Amino acid sequence: MFDVTTLWRAPVVNPVNRKARSIPGFNPINMYGRVFTFAWFGFFVAFWSWYAFPPLLTLTIAKDLKLTQVDIANSNIIALVATLLVRLFAGPACDRWGPRYTFAGCLLAGSIPTVLAGAVTNAKGLLALRFFVGILGGSFVPCQVWSTGFFDKNIMGTANAFTAGFGNSGGGVTYFLMPAIFDSLVHSQHMSAHKAWRVAFIVPFIVIVSVTAAMLLVCPDTPTGKWSERHLATQENLAEHGITGDVVEVSGEIPTEKKSSSSPESGSPSRGEHGEKLVFDTKRTASFDGEAHIGEQQMLDTARGETIRKPSLKEAMPVVFSMQTLVTCMCYFCTFGAELSINSILGAYYLKNFPKLGQTGTGRWAAMFGLLNIAFRPAGGLLSDAIYKRTGVWGKKYLVHVYAILTGAFQIAIGLTNSHNKSTMFGLIAGMAFFLEGANGAIFSLVPHVHPYANGIVSGCTGGIGNLGGIIFAIIFRYQGKDYGKTFWIIGVITIAVNLCVSWIRPIPKNQIGGH
Repeated sequence: MFDVTTLWRAPVVNPVNRKARSIPGFNPINMYGRVFTFAWFGFFVAFWSWYAFPPLLTLTIAKDLKLTQVDIANSNIIALVATLLVRLFAGPACDRWGPRYTFAGCLLAGSIPTVLAGAVTNAKGLLALRFFVGILGGSFVPCQVWSTGFFDKNIMGTANAFTAGFGNSGGGVTYFLMPAIFDSLVHSQHMSAHKAWRVAFIVPFIVIVSVTAAMLLVCPDTPTGKWSERHLATQENLAEHGITGDVVEVSGEIPTEKKSSSSPESGSPSRGEHGEKLVFDTKRTASFDGEAHIGEQQMLDTARGETIRKPSLKEAMPVVFSMQTLVTCMCYFCTFGAELSINSILGAYYLKNFPKLGQTGTGRWAAMFGLLNIAFRPAGGLLSDAIYKRTGVWGKKYLVHVYAILTGAFQIAIGLTNSHNKSTMFGLIAGMAFFLEGANGAIFSLVPHVHPYANGIVSGCTGGIGNLGGIIFAIIFRYQGKDYGKTFWIIGVITIAVNLCVSWIRPIPKNQIGGH
């Protein structure tokens, strides 16, 4: 039975890494609730600005800059290219410098081209600008790594799904906000359309900078303090429970097999992040209030297998090219790739099939696809955590495939019917959103179990390949012109085929320490 008081009550924590075992999302005063809030809201404002162009692009910006259909499609593709590169870089950056600073860096770097939108005067300028605005999309990776670092295995699927789902809804809210800001500037401030759409982009810039500054001021790197001291904090927490010794490997060493564990004698030396010897006094009094009760072996596995390392390129390659990373990458390629490409064209698709709705009307209906992330992506994470309690990690993996295959079925149905009936079309899009966005939540519920000591690398690869899917699917949309229905069913066939091909792979490596 769910205890509603956990939504604001200080959570019980893991004694080793101090990760919370519940989400006090309604309590921003609490450290865990505060990080949860800034994780989702930081990604929300990033997504809002990242997708601020499509709501105004089809009519207002296209008319002002004299854009062709090809120019619009190319700008949608280029907006995803920078995000792909940044996500691949952001993963290792999270492992090295911590997710909070990586998150802030993505937001600030992406805010600069956002405020420069007013300088665009032609199609080439738009392509260059949207490329650099795409940096904001890379903030997804530190959002998920930061969330994973504060919430324990029993609840991290839900935490990741809520932070990403609430954040992704920015892609829906932008379809309301940007036309509303534009209309207000035109009707209330009496600006011309040429000037109004340019001024509108100042608003997300101000919000992004404000959120980033607050994030840096009031949020910590990890539940135990500074990112650079996470290894020492883990070692000290073990010492408080009478477990000392070299149980946390030196940073940069990636464990690949389970080791026999024992509790070394009190006061035996340990090694910190730079190899220095450390001795902890286990005779001091430690408070165990608010801690979860877990066994010694589980504490050791958590310390050895789930404390994030800073691996070299050589050590990272086995993680990047493992079969388990392949599964999360290919599944996210299909689901999030489809979401990104559909977000870019959905307003135009509705305008083609329902021209009487106009730019504002089609924009509002297109917004619903992104807004459904508020409910559907968290639902995927919640269901994944519930299944995990009964079946373990295999259950999480099979949930991903079920979600994805049903997503493909809806995409095929949308493409083949290409309905001009609003009820049918909007109903099919909502059905697809339920499974597609739920699959995204389920995938990033599985990701933290895969090579947990390199969570940034796995998250970066998965997020980056998801973005690659968006690029590939956007290219298909581009070459199909306005035949949007055909591209929908092509994406559906690809999604089903890919998930069937990877469904047999184990969810985590056989001898992996931690993450079970």
